[in-house]
Amino acid sequence: MKCRHCAHPLHHRFVDLGFAPPSNAYLTKEQLQLPETYFPLRVKVCGHCWLVQTEDYAAADTLFDQHYAYFSSTSTGWLAHAKHYCDEVEHKLALGRDSFVVEVASNDGYLLRNMVAKAIPCLGIEPTQSTAEAARLQGIPVLSAFFGEALAKTLAQEGPQADLIIGNNVFAHVPDINDFSRGLKALLKPTGTITLEFPHLLELITLGQFDTIYHEHFSYLSLQTVSTILSSVGLKVFDVDSLSTHGGSLRVWACHADDEREASLQVENILAREKQAGLFSLTTYTSFQQKADKIKDDLLGFLLEQKRAGRRVVAYGAAAKGNTLLNYAGIKPDLLPYVCDAAASKQGKYLPGSHIPIVAPEVLASTPPEVVLILPWNIKMEVMQQLSFLREAGTRFVTVVPTLEVV
Repeated sequence: MKCRHCAHPLHHRFVDLGFAPPSNAYLTKEQLQLPETYFPLRVKVCGHCWLVQTEDYAAADTLFDQHYAYFSSTSTGWLAHAKHYCDEVEHKLALGRDSFVVEVASNDGYLLRNMVAKAIPCLGIEPTQSTAEAARLQGIPVLSAFFGEALAKTLAQEGPQADLIIGNNVFAHVPDINDFSRGLKALLKPTGTITLEFPHLLELITLGQFDTIYHEHFSYLSLQTVSTILSSVGLKVFDVDSLSTHGGSLRVWACHADDEREASLQVENILAREKQAGLFSLTTYTSFQQKADKIKDDLLGFLLEQKRAGRRVVAYGAAAKGNTLLNYAGIKPDLLPYVCDAAASKQGKYLPGSHIPIVAPEVLASTPPEVVLILPWNIKMEVMQQLSFLREAGTRFVTVVPTLEVV
């Protein structure tokens, strides 16, 4: 295999998580009787441009189909994050009724609902029918399609180019990152702005966040690599924000390469942090497998210890990262009888691979467990606040990334 960006041969392994089904391919009861499709979940790093990428991948339409069950609006914290961003960018870019905003991978309208409320013309581009329909029901215009250069050129010819293109947690999800980047350039107005949010590779490596690796994530991104990719299509990064979302993310601000805006000091600072952390040294990547294995082993040891002691452990959050963790560790319902999730689209289904049933959080009130394992550790404070009533029953909460912690 060659690098998806620079086409250099890929020789260096980052981590091997064996084989797993797509992390968002939740199963119905009937599907439990059918064969389940598994794909290799191996990640390599390019020693030339330092793009970290899945070794093999399924077709995108296999991963993002009409039954896609991830709805962004389920998390109240993520809704607040989106609203704060919209308020900030409206002021920063002087957006108004004469502006045009496009969000790529607009999901269920979690963000563009704010643009509609502000009367700022906008368009969502979303390939999954389930989430796109949820957005349309809120009055948000959505085009159901995968974004790339061809679609962007068609949109630019048929309508206005965008003053702002938003891509939250999508840049890492595209198999052809070069085509996607050329699409960004084609759709962007000469004076326009692009913002892209993605989990920061630096945090993934530093904190051992191997559970954020799954088939829907084709790439794992540093600021340096994103700058290189965007530069190759005539775009440039002029600013960057460090965010706490998803365990540590970046929001890059980009524009056309000939735009007068110059790179901020924050861009230089984060690039320097990446270099200091060893993101351009092979040993940083080749030693990561040990971190993943320790987290897996610690979780297994904890669950077995609780089972021997007669303490019941259940999970909260049927998140993709949880599926990566559970499948790599080989955990089944004998150790975790069920997982609670607030998303109605997931309730009554089963986790891919592990086949752990997904139930509504209300189950916890009727039968409080001794321990709740929070799989989406990035929102653990939000979850613990929602489940604070369990404290009176003596329930304890556990997260395992970056290290096993019981509170």
